Formats: sequence, C-alpha cells, structure tokens
Amino acid sequence: MTYSRLNASAATLTKNRTEDSISPFSGMCTTCVDGCIGMCEIGKSAYRGAEMIYPQPFGIITTASQKDYPVDLSHFTILGRAAGAWGIEADSNKALFPNVNLETKIGRDPGIPFKLPFILAAMGSTNIAKNNWPGLAAGAAITGTAITVGENICGMDMDAKFSDGRVISSPELEERIQLFREWQTDGYGEIIIQANVEDTQLGVQEYAMRKLGVKAVELKWGQGAKDIGGEVKIRELEKAQELQRRGYVVLPNPSDPVVIEAFQRGSFHEFERHSRVGMVERDSFLRRVKELRRMGAKYVTLKTGAYRPADLARAVKFASLAELDLLTVDAAGGGTGMSPWRMMNEWGVPGIELHSLLRQFLDRLAAHKEFLPGIALAGGFTFEDQIFKGFALCAPYVKLIAWARGPTTNAWPRGCGS
Repeated sequence: MTYSRLNASAATLTKNRTEDSISPFSGMCTTCVDGCIGMCEIGKSAYRGAEMIYPQPFGIITTASQKDYPVDLSHFTILGRAAGAWGIEADSNKALFPNVNLETKIGRDPGIPFKLPFILAAMGSTNIAKNNWPGLAAGAAITGTAITVGENICGMDMDAKFSDGRVISSPELEERIQLFREWQTDGYGEIIIQANVEDTQLGVQEYAMRKLGVKAVELKWGQGAKDIGGEVKIRELEKAQELQRRGYVVLPNPSDPVVIEAFQRGSFHEFERHSRVGMVERDSFLRRVKELRRMGAKYVTLKTGAYRPADLARAVKFASLAELDLLTVDAAGGGTGMSPWRMMNEWGVPGIELHSLLRQFLDRLAAHKEFLPGIALAGGFTFEDQIFKGFALCAPYVKLIAWARGPTTNAWPRGCGS
C-alpha cells in the first residue's frame, strides 16, 4: 500500500519525468537527469521558491491530502438487521425511512435546534470561502443547520474601521451574518463567530455580539489541515502593507524597500498573510470563556485540530471544565482554504484513530460523572454513509458532523468543474 505521494501532485501542478520509475521513499525519478525541465516539486521549487509550498491555483480550489491512511471510514461496512428497530416502534407500517426524525439540539437551555445533524465548519477569510458564502449561508439556513464564520474576516476586510486597535465596523462580517439571517426559518440553526489570536486582539467577537446580535461564538485551537495559523495569499502591495499594519505576519516583508522593488518589477506576484498560533493555558482559556458569557454569548464552542493525544485530552477536559456547548474535533487530511501541501499530507492524527481516542476520553469523563460537551466530528466527511459511520464510531456522544468541502462543491457559483 502507498501511504504518501511524494514530489509530484496535481495539487501543486507537478509531475515526475518518469511515470513508471519513481523511488517510493523519496518520490524522485530513479534516474534524475541533468537538464530536466524540472516539473517535479523539487525542480519547480528551485525557480519558484515558496510558491510550491501550497496547492494551486489559490482562491478557486479546496484541497485534501493524498495520503492513503491504513484505515479510514471506507474500511467499515454498515450492517442492518431484519428484526426490531431503534428510535421508532417496531411496526412495518411505522418503521419507514421518511418517518425518521433527524433533528437534534446542542447547548444548554434552550439550546440550538438542528433539523439535520451536521454543521458547516468554519469558513474564513480565504477567497474560496468569501466567493461561496452566499450559497453556503443560505443552504445552512434553509436546511436548518448552523454555519461558522471563520477566522480573520474583520482583519482582512479593507472596508473595516478600527478604534484603538479594536474593530468598530466590518461590512464583510455584517454581510455574512445577514445572508444567514435572511434565510433562517423557525429558529433552527445558528451562525457562529470564530476567533483566533488576531481576532481576539481586534475584539471581533465582542463587536459581533454587541453590534450585530450574535449569540454563539467559537474559540479556535487549530484545524485538521495544518499545525499553524490561517494563511492566505495577497496579490496587492497596498493590501499586504495594510494587513501588516493591522498586526498580521506578512511575508516577504511588504515594508522592506528591497521587497517592494522586487514585487514592482515582477520578481514575485504574491505575499503570504499568516496568523499566529495560540498558546493554550487552562486558566486563560477558562477566563476567556467566562468573559464571553459575561458579554452576552449564550453559546460558546471550541474547535481543535489533529494534534497529539495529550492535546486532544486537554481539549476534552477544558471543554468539560468550561461546560462548553460544543467541541469540534477535526482530523488530519483536509482543508478548504490554503494549507501547506506537505503539512496537509504528513502531520496530524487521522480520523479513525483521533475519533476513537476522543470516544475513550469521553468515556472517562462519563465514568466520573463530569460535564460532557456536545461533540462534532470533522475530517473528510462527504456522504451520508460516512456521516452514519461517524455517529457510530463516537456514539453516544456525537451530536453533529462538521464538513466544508462537500457543501462548498455544491455552492460553486458557476457549478462544479466550470
């Protein structure tokens, strides 16, 4: 079995010179020839540099790893039964699939009701999220589910206004919230505002609750696609400089005269905006949750990525101590925006192992009668059979399945493949 694909991928627009003679451990052609045009990742990196770190073309694609994990959801088969029924009377005239009730609820009273047991995971400041937001927000609202506004929306909004380093107006965030509210019916679902390090410094969640009527907020520890902060590419010098002034890490340095000259003469065409990595501490985490509730948050959630088992245990324990309404656990391998290609393939705990560990940790909490947050599983879920298997894998704790790439495919403005 091939576990990784090295050195050549459609995601990075690269290929090997010899298709049938490739070293399995390095990914290089077994005979690397002087004078090759260099279309593999190594060759293209020599003259395109950091551009080759990320899947291409940025802004119009979603991505997922090519790594072939030893076990995934496809290795499990769903078994039915010929007698009896769960959740409904064992009567042939009543145990019919249209009669199945898929509604659920998360959070403390009154809770957020869902018509369907899934949530659209955080869609942040990348072009792919921005361009598809109208369809995603309307789709979530119509189907009675929730959608999370991801990180860096206000910080990336060039029309946003700030006072003393805090956001006081963001047309982009206002529009995203309004698009969901316009389609929301009968109180089902909710729009959730996520925050990373920069969002917290800019006061994004405070602004969303006080000025925009938001009731649900999410703290972010990471995602399954990468072990670093959010990233996007910037193609305008002035925008790169403004983002740097707002406190973001922008590479190469858009204030450096040498870099400015190189950009203006066309030596490179894109800057990278990076977000910082949060440093998790128990006391500061619990303090932040209390602050958010004191400011009006009715529901507080946490999203964590595919870190080592100790960090998963930390997320579960902190979510219990803070009595969070939802904990989303995102497995390795996917991403809707911009993630380093090698990292997306080679870091993190894959879904079966991560979610199995999660269930064990939740069992321990349950055995000690400690508070159990609602649970959402994320990491490559696309079809209904996978959703069913996710529920079975982490029963009875899982409330929702979180997904992003599948819904985004349905929301393409011009249709898939156009």
